[in-house]
Amino acid sequence: MRAPSPTLPFAPKPPTTTTELQVGDLVVDVVRKPIKNLHLAVLPPDGRVRVATPPHVADEQIRLLVIGKLGWIRAQQAKFENQPRQTPREWVSGESHYYQGRRYRLDVVVADAPPAVRVRGPQFLELRVRPGSTPAQRAALLQAWYRARLKEQVPALLAKWEPLMGVRAAEWGVKLMKTKWGTCNIGARRIWLNLELAKVAPHLLEYVVVHELTHLLERAHNARFRALLDRFLPQWRTYRTELNGGMLAAYEEYGRAE
Repeated sequence: MRAPSPTLPFAPKPPTTTTELQVGDLVVDVVRKPIKNLHLAVLPPDGRVRVATPPHVADEQIRLLVIGKLGWIRAQQAKFENQPRQTPREWVSGESHYYQGRRYRLDVVVADAPPAVRVRGPQFLELRVRPGSTPAQRAALLQAWYRARLKEQVPALLAKWEPLMGVRAAEWGVKLMKTKWGTCNIGARRIWLNLELAKVAPHLLEYVVVHELTHLLERAHNARFRALLDRFLPQWRTYRTELNGGMLAAYEEYGRAE
């Protein structure tokens, strides 16, 4: 008699797959992964359409979703097309760079001294580099400075909002993200904040922190989630519009169709 097969402690999750679906003149990225609901998003900077869906949802159902939201999709794409963008960075003196919502002119100072970054007066962001430094090295130096400055701001925001909201994040961190201003891992109670938030005004960073903490009370972007945000931060819709519509809005998290 054959021995019974051992029972696995849990079923493995299905893999995440990405395919393309043609809907009229739109090319839609379809991301199938272990989630419960469909999510439609229009992503900057070029208005690419993405649908995240549970694995079992058929292409025809996704096609109907996209067609039903076609007016909203076109409006989002038009907004991105007309939105001003930062020019590509070369890390040379005279460029515009942002910190806490203010624009500064970069002043690259070449010196045989330890590299450093500092705000110099109301107009300049000084980048001190060694002779022969490359654009990549200058970019890395400024990015490290942004990371340190952002990490200085977050603890006070958590100390303010966690007791007011009755939640507590077990961990938080900063990383550069391509499609989101922030994320919240509900199970681990871990919050990640986009490094680009170092460049926005402090009240917009505060909005993202509150948004992610709210996910510890409600996972989905549903009516209850919005009602909680209305209670904690009544002006959150204004902040969302400002965050996603500004010069720095290279990412999109909160304007998705619900």
